[in-house]
Amino acid sequence: MDHDQIEASDHVVIVGAGVAGLFCALKLAPRPVTLISATPLGEESFGTTMQADIAAAVSSGDSPDSHAADMIAAGGGLVDDSAAHALAHDAAARIEDLLRLGVGFDRDHKGELVTSRAAAHATRRILSVRGDFTGQAIVAALVAAVRATPTIRLIERHVADALLTEDGAVRGLQLRKAGDSAAAPVLMAAPAVVLATGGVGHLFAATSNPDHSNGIGLAIAARAGAIIADPEFVQFHPTAMMTGHDPAPVVSESLRGAGATLINRRGQRFMLPRHPLVDLAPRDTVSRGIMAELSAGRGAFLDARDVLDDDVAERYPMLHKACVAAGLDPTRQPIPVAPAAHFHMGGLAIDSRGRTSLEGLWAAGEVAATATDGANHIAGNALLAALVFANRIAEDMSGRTLASPAALRNIAFAEPAGADPSLTERTLREIMTSRVGVIRDEDGLAEAIAVIARLERDSADPALRNMAGAALLIATAAWSRRESRGAHCRADCPAENPSFAQRTMTTLSAARAIADELAARPTTRLPRSLSA
Repeated sequence: MDHDQIEASDHVVIVGAGVAGLFCALKLAPRPVTLISATPLGEESFGTTMQADIAAAVSSGDSPDSHAADMIAAGGGLVDDSAAHALAHDAAARIEDLLRLGVGFDRDHKGELVTSRAAAHATRRILSVRGDFTGQAIVAALVAAVRATPTIRLIERHVADALLTEDGAVRGLQLRKAGDSAAAPVLMAAPAVVLATGGVGHLFAATSNPDHSNGIGLAIAARAGAIIADPEFVQFHPTAMMTGHDPAPVVSESLRGAGATLINRRGQRFMLPRHPLVDLAPRDTVSRGIMAELSAGRGAFLDARDVLDDDVAERYPMLHKACVAAGLDPTRQPIPVAPAAHFHMGGLAIDSRGRTSLEGLWAAGEVAATATDGANHIAGNALLAALVFANRIAEDMSGRTLASPAALRNIAFAEPAGADPSLTERTLREIMTSRVGVIRDEDGLAEAIAVIARLERDSADPALRNMAGAALLIATAAWSRRESRGAHCRADCPAENPSFAQRTMTTLSAARAIADELAARPTTRLPRSLSA
C-alpha cells in the first residue's frame, strides 16, 4: 500500500476530540500538541450531548468516600478500591477547572451548585447545565479554550487506523480521512500518542453513541499488542428514546432523579417489584426490566408528565429537541424507551497515570479501562474519569523526556488484509445486538464469534476490520465469563460465580485463539441468516 511521506513532529498526538482529548490538550499546554478529530471540532449530535451528566461530591453532607463506596457497590466486586477513592477525591478539582473555563453549572437562589440524584448513587451529586445540556456545555467550553490555545494544532475529519511501533514501543500512527477507506493513508511519527477515541457503542445496532465511537482505538492498540481489560462489560443505557434515530437519543438520568417513572403500556410501574431503588436501580437491572417488558409485548415508557411543564425547552433542551424531531410531546405523552449500547467499562488496561502496557501510548476517556467501573458503571463517572485521567496524563508527561520521532528507523504497523466485500458493517452491528447484547448465552456468543472472526480476518475495509477486532475482544471475553455479573448477563449462567471474581485481562491474539478453538468444534455454525 502506498503511503504519504512520514510526517515527523515533536508534538504529542492526541487521537479523539471529545472531553478527554480536548481537556488533555489544554492541560499539556504549552507543550505542542496535535489533536486529531474524526468530525468538525465540537460537532453536535444526540449521541454526544444527551448522555452526559457529571458526578462529584461537592455538596454538604456528601463526601468523596461516599462517592467511591457507590462505585464499589455497583461494580460487582471488580472495582479497585484505591482507584475509586482516588477518582472521587480528584472530582472537586476537575469541577473547579470546568468552572474556570466558564461552564455554567446550575445554581440555586443562594448561588450554590444544584445537585440531583441518579441511579446507584446514595445521594444527590449529579451536576447539570440546564437539566440535560451538561455535555454540550462542557464540550463547548473546552472547544473554545482549545481554539484559543496557539500550541494546539488541529486536524479534523481524520481517524487513526493503525499505530506505528518501533521495537515494541508506539512511535506514531497511521491516519486516514474519516469515512473514506480508499483514501491514501498518512503516517505520522510522534514522541507520544494519547488515545481518547471513545467507546464501542456503534458496534451495536441500537446505541446512544455516534458512529465514530466504534472501537477503532481499542482495536488499533490491540493490534499493536496492548493488553485489554474487561471488554465483556458493556453497559446498555435503559432509557434510549425509540424514535428511529441512529444514534438513539438518551433521556438523561436526571429526569428519573426528578421523579419521572418507568411504566408499561398498561400503566404499570414494572420496576417496583424488581429492586428497592425502583426506577433508580443500577442501569443493568433497569435494562433487564425493560427488556422483559418489551419481550412480553407490553412496551416500556418513561412517564415524565408529572415532572415536565411547558418550560421543558428551557429545563431539558436536548430532550425537547429530540422529542420535537420525533413529533412527541413529553408533557402529555410517555416517551417510548429501550436499552441501547451506551458505555464500555472495558478498554485499554491503564495504570493510575493513564499509561497503557505499550511504551509511548497513553489512554483516557471511554477507550481506557480505569478500574473504577468494574462490572457496572454509575451515572456521571464517564465525564469525571475522562477529565481526571486526561489531567493525570498531562502531569505524567510533564516530568518525562519523550523519545524523538526523528530517531525512527524501522517502523512497523499492521496492514489490513482480506478481500470479502460481502461482509458489512450492518452484519457486524446486527450480530452484536442479537447475540452480544443485554442478555447473552453460550450458543449465541459462539455464533457471533464465528461471524465476527470472519469479518476481522476477511474484510477488505480497514475501518470495518478494526471494528471487528474490537467486537471480537468483547464477544470472546463474554463467552469466557461463564457467569452473570453487573452488566454482563448470561441467561445460561444467571448467578455470580466466585471463581470469576477478578478482572479480565486479554489480548487480540488470545481472542483470535478462542475463535479458532470454537471454529474447530463441529457444533459451531453460523446462524442461517448470515451463513450464505
